Amino acid sequence: MKEEMKSLHDNHTWKLIKKPLGFRVVNCKWLFKKKEGIQGVEPARYKTRLVACRFTQKEGVDFNEVFSPTVKNFHAYLKN
Repeated sequence: MKEEMKSLHDNHTWKLIKKPLGFRVVNCKWLFKKKEGIQGVEPARYKTRLVACRFTQKEGVDFNEVFSPTVKNFHAYLKN
């Protein structure tokens, strides 16, 4: 987890600030996942991510819209 936290800090993923007056703190939790490496070549790694607990958020107060990234299918055909 120290390695993952260092990576998040080095990439400026977020910055810690003091809680502004009148704002609530949304609960969060760490999710852990073991990423298997290539046997004999690469060791297994443990990945972590921080997620907000949705049930503690209120629409219009803690967020205004939901972002859900999607991928568009794109096909390119080359003619001979």
